[in-house]
Amino acid sequence: MAAPPAPSGSIPWVMRRLLLSLAASALLLMLLAPAALAVENDGRGAYGATDDKVVTEAGFILIVFFPTFVLLASLLQKRLEKRKDARVAHQRSHATDARWRGGW
Repeated sequence: MAAPPAPSGSIPWVMRRLLLSLAASALLLMLLAPAALAVENDGRGAYGATDDKVVTEAGFILIVFFPTFVLLASLLQKRLEKRKDARVAHQRSHATDARWRGGW
């Protein structure tokens, strides 16, 4: 027997049950994963024992990473904006030309 059609704008009950099941499974896995990893290496984490030198070096890596990431993202955005502006200018120049308007 088929399920009755859902009213417009609502999620069918089958999809609702699937979403709830997926959310519950993900939550369960997130809760159990730390315990499973802690048994494997005495609870010290994936890297191992940490001291002041390791924490300081990780901090320096973060200090270098974030400005580098911002610089590269800004350069990429600048290049993409330049391409977009060139494309828009090209379309505008062809819009005024009767040969490119189309039609008969």
